[in-house]
Amino acid sequence: MRSTADLASAGPAAHLDAGVWLHGVTREADPALLAVTAGMDGAPVRAVPAAGLVAVVSTAPLTEYGEEALRRNLEDLAWLERAARAHHAVVAALSRAGAVVPARLATVHHDDARVAGQLAARRTELTALLDRLAGRDEWGVKGYVVPGATPRAAEPEGSGGAGAAYLRRRRAQLTAREEGQRIAADAAAAVHAALAGHAVAARRHPPQDRRLSGAPTAMVLNGAYLVGQEALAAFSRLVDTLAGRHPEIRLELTGPWPPYSFAEERPPEPALTVREPAC
Repeated sequence: MRSTADLASAGPAAHLDAGVWLHGVTREADPALLAVTAGMDGAPVRAVPAAGLVAVVSTAPLTEYGEEALRRNLEDLAWLERAARAHHAVVAALSRAGAVVPARLATVHHDDARVAGQLAARRTELTALLDRLAGRDEWGVKGYVVPGATPRAAEPEGSGGAGAAYLRRRRAQLTAREEGQRIAADAAAAVHAALAGHAVAARRHPPQDRRLSGAPTAMVLNGAYLVGQEALAAFSRLVDTLAGRHPEIRLELTGPWPPYSFAEERPPEPALTVREPAC
C-alpha cells in the first residue's frame, strides 16, 4: 500500500480536511467488531470492500496526518508512540478475528476509492498473503546477554610495576568482553537457526537499543517467527530447551502478535516496536 509520501500527488481531494488511514486488509470484517474499534480519529473504523477483500480504515485528519504534518510529527517520539499504539490496537483486534495483512504505520490514502483501487491492483498478492497467514501468529524471541555466563579471563601475570599490571588487566578485560560478545552472538545465531527450522517463516531484526527494550543488558537476538497455532506448544518447548542449552543468553518469548514481520514476501524495514501498556 502507498505511504503518506504519495498523498499530495493523489489528485483532487474529495475531502480537503481528511485522508484515509489504512490499518489492514482481511477477507471479511465483522461490522460489530468495527463498531467498537476506535480508529486514528477516535471514531469507529470502517470497511472498504473491493475485489473480494476488505480494507479496514479510519479517517485521518490532515492537520495531524497529512504529508507535512506527518513529517513533523514523526520526529516527536511521544506522538509517534500514541499513533503506533492506536494503529496497533486496530490491527490486533482484527488479527484476533482472523487473518489480516497489517499495513505499515502511516499508510494514508487520498480517499476510499484509492484504497479500493489498491485492493484490486494487489488482489493476487494480498490473497496469497492471507492464505499464508491463516491459522498462524507471529511470535517474538529476544535474547539478552547474561553477565558472567561467559568464561572469565585469568588474571594476567607479569612484571613492570603497577602501571604495567593495570594495562595487562585492562587488556585482559577487553579480550574477555570481546570473547563474551562473540560467544553470545554465536549462541543467538544458533537459537535463531533452530527456531527458524520449526517455524513457517522467520525474520531476524536488528537488536533494539537498551533505551527501547528496557533491558539492563544488550540484546543479541530480535527474532520474529510465524508459527501455526497447532505448533505453538512445541515451539514454546523448543524455546525453553534452547534457553537451557545456551545459558549465556536469556531468551524471552513474546506474543502472539499480528504478523507485522510477514506482511510482505520480502523482509520489511525495521518496524516501530509497540509495547503493551503496563497493567
